[in-house]
Amino acid sequence: MSKKILNSIQNIPAKFIGTSSTMAIDSISIDSRSLQNGPKTLFFALVGANTDAHLYLKNLIASGVQNFVVTHIPEDCEGKANFYVVTNTLLALQQFAAAYRSFFDFPIIGLTGSNGKTIVKEWLNFLLSPDYNVIRSPKSYNSQIGVPLSVIAINEKHNLGIFEAGISTVSEMEKLEKIIKPTIGILTNIGTAHDEGFADISDKIKEKLKLFQDVQVIIYHKNPTIDLLIRPDTTVFCWSYNDAKASVLITKKGVLDKTVLTVLQNNNKFDIKIPFQDEASIENAISCLMVLLYFKYDNRTIQNRMELLYPVEMRLKVKNGINNSSIIDDSYSSDFQSLKIALDFLESQKQYKKKTVILSDIFQSGLPNDVLYAKVAELIVSNRITRVIGIGETISAFKNKFANCSTFQNTAAFVADFENLDFGNETILIKGARSFQFEEIVYLLEEKTHETVLEINLNAISYNLNFFKSKLLPKVKIMVMVKAFGYGNGGLEIAKLLEHHKVDYLGVAFADEGISLKNGGINLPIMVLNPENTSFSAIIQHQLEPEIYCLKGLYAFLKIAKQKNLKHFPIHIKFDTGMHRLGFEENTLDELIAALRGNSTVQIKSILSHLATSDDLEHMDFAHSQINLFEKVSSKLMSELQIKPLRHILNTSGISNFLDSQFDMVRLGIGLYGVSNDAQEQKQLENVGTLKSVISQIRTIAAGESVGYGRRFVAEKPTKIATIPIGYADGISRGWGDGLGFVMVKNTKAYIVGSICMDMLMVDVTGVECKEGDSILIFGENPTVSFIAQKLNTIPYEILTSISQRVKRVFYR
Repeated sequence: MSKKILNSIQNIPAKFIGTSSTMAIDSISIDSRSLQNGPKTLFFALVGANTDAHLYLKNLIASGVQNFVVTHIPEDCEGKANFYVVTNTLLALQQFAAAYRSFFDFPIIGLTGSNGKTIVKEWLNFLLSPDYNVIRSPKSYNSQIGVPLSVIAINEKHNLGIFEAGISTVSEMEKLEKIIKPTIGILTNIGTAHDEGFADISDKIKEKLKLFQDVQVIIYHKNPTIDLLIRPDTTVFCWSYNDAKASVLITKKGVLDKTVLTVLQNNNKFDIKIPFQDEASIENAISCLMVLLYFKYDNRTIQNRMELLYPVEMRLKVKNGINNSSIIDDSYSSDFQSLKIALDFLESQKQYKKKTVILSDIFQSGLPNDVLYAKVAELIVSNRITRVIGIGETISAFKNKFANCSTFQNTAAFVADFENLDFGNETILIKGARSFQFEEIVYLLEEKTHETVLEINLNAISYNLNFFKSKLLPKVKIMVMVKAFGYGNGGLEIAKLLEHHKVDYLGVAFADEGISLKNGGINLPIMVLNPENTSFSAIIQHQLEPEIYCLKGLYAFLKIAKQKNLKHFPIHIKFDTGMHRLGFEENTLDELIAALRGNSTVQIKSILSHLATSDDLEHMDFAHSQINLFEKVSSKLMSELQIKPLRHILNTSGISNFLDSQFDMVRLGIGLYGVSNDAQEQKQLENVGTLKSVISQIRTIAAGESVGYGRRFVAEKPTKIATIPIGYADGISRGWGDGLGFVMVKNTKAYIVGSICMDMLMVDVTGVECKEGDSILIFGENPTVSFIAQKLNTIPYEILTSISQRVKRVFYR
């Protein structure tokens, strides 16, 4: 254990209770699910609104972890490990990180703002890394938890730091400032994100500026509001398009697909080209330019490096691969911290037991290569990776540190030998530094489908899950519905994420959906809500749990269970309390009890019913009558059979509208996917699915010419028409055509003209600057599925579940 880590631990106000005062610690963890936890891990047991890591300490001790920061020691853990007992584990993590940061004395760039932080950070890393050994926040680790985890990764070889700080309300930035302690401050664009956490825009800026209370300089886009809020004694280095009082004046001009910036600083005037034309990218690039000017780089170096800026991919993507494989695409960065994150993501999303990592040389670790690749090898072992494919001269030199490893000197060598490599029935993490151009490898391994994709935001699913969990009483369990291919979003991948989040049950409609999940490696209990009698044998074979809703079905299942000599096989009893769809009615209760009394072949795991009007407050009385009847019949069944199964009646809208009727479990459905029929609740959910396509062709038609089948659209003037490769076979309702619906092209509405075809639709892009190959948005943030459903006089469920499985799903975090 390094002296810095030891001193940082001692800086935490804590009571030590342990089995040994001599500890070897080389890593910090907050995730009980990580396979990287081990004997040298110091685990902070964080407590959130919906999670409490103290519940998992027993399992962590069993896996070898010996050192913990806790608020209390669980009874079954006493005397089994070393504990630092504190009043608040998150505060202790932040205190630890602040103490650790104090041991390092080199320039630290602190970034905050509403937009652009991560992009500016990644670009600065690219621009400065030829001259500095940079430590930076991995991904978007800018929160109250992410910042301390980022700072703890500093080591003695680093000589420049770049850290993001994000806040959502007041009194948060002071904590992050103590951890980052920046010497140079950058304020990026101030937008509307998290406006609800602040009184007004001035209040937001004032809070963000608290990150810079001890910096040597603040870099920002000159603005009267910001000027007034910066302390008068602070050194500023600001830029503007038109304010002569700015430190640097910028003029811009679009040239083809690039932008030429003319830079004027004192008497120094020169031009640079950047490969972007959108305003956000231009502002982010100028923030980076200002840092280079502040560091006194010469004009030629600035010109050469700025022209090489590139789009930043900030997401880990899950894609379907060739030969029944799954790909995790992290092909744009390769550093030690982001590798740890990617390996955790691999574990949460693996679909196959076989796990392959394709890894380039790792840069900017700050460690000698022999130490670095030894640590990488430890990560590979702890994450139980089946094989490693290393690409690069350095990783090739350390091939012997890895088991089952093949290496290539460069990407071209890998591509040349691709036909001789065997990929299939595995999950493949592709992790490479940008210079290795691993997008070529992604292209080779990715399953080829058409260019329409449904992007699924796994972070949004996690957020929505926690949003609804926060409404539940502490001991109430949660079943999540993944029927109908995860409401059109993708069943197995979402089930993997839910298993990672330790939900209690999954729910599917039919046996084949559950079998598919079990075959995909899901171990959670899965309830089949609409089982057919003919599927009972398959349900038993795959250890699914059937809902039993009628006497005929009950007798059929009991007969099969007896034939198979089953004991206590789990079943779920459904009552019809007013939905009149499926379920035992009250007048069959006595016969149900008689059939189950003394029957040891099955065990009732839960009793359930379904509300018909949980989303309609005009029918509150009817919903309460259902709840009361459910209480009556379930209580009698439990009393007569002397059992205590779980009871559940609430669906998504029921969770929100009938909090006093949670019973033992709730069933979360459409809410997980970011849809609510309550306008206020909808604002608090995050969009999960974004349907995108591309422009296949653009043509201009003359007045009087028509578009599509039946000539339903006839141009009244010259009209520019774009054809999009998506149609009703992909799930787009024909009713959405003929001028009612629209897609977004370059953030502009382009209305659908004429009839929607099986595989294509056409839109009017007159006046829109677009070209063939440009991306278009069909639904997501705007228009939302709820908006489309309203216009089509249907429900969001239908819009989501209609998206064909031939549309490629891309999962990202």
